[in-house]
Amino acid sequence: MTERIALYPGSFDPITRGHMDILERACLIFDRVVIGVLQNPSKSPLFTTDERVELIRQSLDGNPGVEVGTFAGLTVDYAKSVGAVAIVRGLRVTSDFENEFQMTLMNRRLNPDIHTVFLMTSFSNVFISSSIIKEVFRLGGAIDDTVPPAAAEAMRRKFAGQNAGERG
Repeated sequence: MTERIALYPGSFDPITRGHMDILERACLIFDRVVIGVLQNPSKSPLFTTDERVELIRQSLDGNPGVEVGTFAGLTVDYAKSVGAVAIVRGLRVTSDFENEFQMTLMNRRLNPDIHTVFLMTSFSNVFISSSIIKEVFRLGGAIDDTVPPAAAEAMRRKFAGQNAGERG
């Protein structure tokens, strides 16, 4: 039987418990999952691509079924390059679906051999997004229950010296 590989692409700036939730369930479906960290020059991420890759690796606990890579350009091209048969996308709310559905249709047009699998996040993670977490942290809110420990510590280091109130 051929190994079933999935690509889980995103910016992961930073990786969240919501991302980890989707990843854990993708690992139940596929033999191997490649996390593809997008290098997007039009965005200004908090963490560099290398920092994001390292935070993901630290959060994986050595899961042998998961690899981490980086890419720029079309997601379907990267998916093909890693041998993926599917792209995994996480959904939180219905508005996520509208945007993801449009991307899925374009990806299908570009490469009909690569399918998209949507996984709904657990209810406890519905409110979590990387951008909200960064904003809450900047304003002094607690984020430890929304990101893996490595990401929480990295955010503390990034914001060290800035006055953002009590964090934890």
